[in-house]
Amino acid sequence: MACGDIACTYAALILYDDGIPITSEKISTLVKAANVKVDSYWPSLFAKLLEKRSVEDLILSVGSGGGGAPVAAAAPTAGGGGGAAAAAAAPVEEKKEEPKEESDDDMGFSLFD
Repeated sequence: MACGDIACTYAALILYDDGIPITSEKISTLVKAANVKVDSYWPSLFAKLLEKRSVEDLILSVGSGGGGAPVAAAAPTAGGGGGAAAAAAAPVEEKKEEPKEESDDDMGFSLFD
């Protein structure tokens, strides 16, 4: 990562943490206050991204793979008065059994032999 995108990332996190709406002007103000030189497009790029995505969602999805598409089921709407939509069933996670790792003692040697 370059210095500009890191500075804008930190500025956006500061704004989010303080509960201030994230705009390109506010990101630019924080970056200038930190005496960091960034290209003019970075603050507006981050502001546009964070208009559509929640900072909390981005933070929570840091460790996820990012390769798969989200599973979304379209819930049918009830006709007429105020019927409730059917809730989508959550996928069941299968518990995978991890293979047992062999220790050095099992192989007949160790690091300090």
